[in-house]
Amino acid sequence: MTEQEAVEHGIAELASEAFVVGFPLVFDLEQVGRFTREGLGAVPPTPFNAFGHARTLAGPETTFVSVNNDTLYSIAQLDLSVGPVRLTVPAVGDRYYVLQFVDAWTNNFAYVGTRATGSSAGEFLLVPPGWEDERGDEDRGESAVIRFPTRVGTIVGRWAVAGEDDLPAVHALQDATALTPTLEMFAPPAGIPEVAAGPTEALTFFERMRVWSQEFPPADHDRDALATYEPIGLTGATPIAELPEDVRDALEEGYAVGKQALESSLHTTVPTTDGWQVNLHVFDYNTDFFEVGALDGRGWQLTDSTTRYARRAGAALGGLWGNHGYEAAYFPTYVDAAGEQLSGAHVYRLRLSPTPPVHAFWSLTMYDLPHFFLVTNPIGRYSIGDRTPGIVYDDDGGLTITISATRPADAKAAANWLPAPEGEFRPLLRLYAPGPAVLEGSYRLAPIERADSIDSPSSIESADRADRNTDEETR
Repeated sequence: MTEQEAVEHGIAELASEAFVVGFPLVFDLEQVGRFTREGLGAVPPTPFNAFGHARTLAGPETTFVSVNNDTLYSIAQLDLSVGPVRLTVPAVGDRYYVLQFVDAWTNNFAYVGTRATGSSAGEFLLVPPGWEDERGDEDRGESAVIRFPTRVGTIVGRWAVAGEDDLPAVHALQDATALTPTLEMFAPPAGIPEVAAGPTEALTFFERMRVWSQEFPPADHDRDALATYEPIGLTGATPIAELPEDVRDALEEGYAVGKQALESSLHTTVPTTDGWQVNLHVFDYNTDFFEVGALDGRGWQLTDSTTRYARRAGAALGGLWGNHGYEAAYFPTYVDAAGEQLSGAHVYRLRLSPTPPVHAFWSLTMYDLPHFFLVTNPIGRYSIGDRTPGIVYDDDGGLTITISATRPADAKAAANWLPAPEGEFRPLLRLYAPGPAVLEGSYRLAPIERADSIDSPSSIESADRADRNTDEETR
């Protein structure tokens, strides 16, 4: 390798690192802009500083990956260039809801809702970075202050819905949730600086990273990381397209390597317990910003920068705007107790004893493969949980769920039936406001058993084999 080739290789390696560090910012702001223009799923396009609301529960016609059938979404994109904005929330009674706050770098930095702030009505003053330093605390009134780490941020709201008859009540709560600018005279929101598509995907990405990272500065230690990318032009005023050709070539190479590594990371081995994928700490990369409702504890912070940046990028790509584990825990499974892929060719039982310990509610939702869409079925049931009407508990308070493509003949099994597709499938257990036993890891889910083998001698052998193979399962 010549000296020039070595230099270019070093620049390419630096570019691949920069891709991982900058991906969450670029991807997030692309989606923020897309939301204001196109909406998201059932949520219509909505301008900055206003809520867009989904009005219907998702069904099989909703072709969105792993969409939930438990809640209605209310989403707002905030641009605090207009000054502080007042958030008003209504009293919700015993209904679960959460408003999750996400900055431009995808840090979850605040929560308002049942777990975080209770069920009473309230007001919160949302302020941009440095507001108190510049203007003091005037006009705060009795509102709690939520400081945004970046001028632009996202609020993702989720409202528990008990079924179609419950929709009007949720609509009223959505309509009572408001964002109001506090300054009488203000300019339109500055928005996200426009960065037109460049000659290639890679150069477009790095130009957006260059411009947006300067417009929306990250935490101090992330600024130190960004400073190391000065040799490849990501911190200066020169547009990427005007950099020397050898630098642009290295950026192309680094982008390809970084993108492939990021996409591959979503398909690597995920630890499982009795077939269930268990990972409560996917979104723990925020170590700097803790406002209302966000837990500032070492147990919820990933401080190793070598893994934190990769984790943050993977979380953005695979689950943008996902909650911390203490707000909502997610456990998918692809396999039965014997480690075999779940399929509608068989009948299964899941015994939950005790049922999942939660402060809000839990649900098990059925998704087909490979699309992860909800499954059409004759009773219109896409999930089952502690709020499902007509379910029948066992004598010990546990719940036995039957999972099959055809309706069970037994009355109790039919009451507790989660319809499955005829082909392969993946159920997903959601726990909203999970209890201490879940967060500490002492609550353990039983594996899903094939019903025609539960009482057979081979089932014991299969269960033992599944335990031995837990660490080897990859799904």
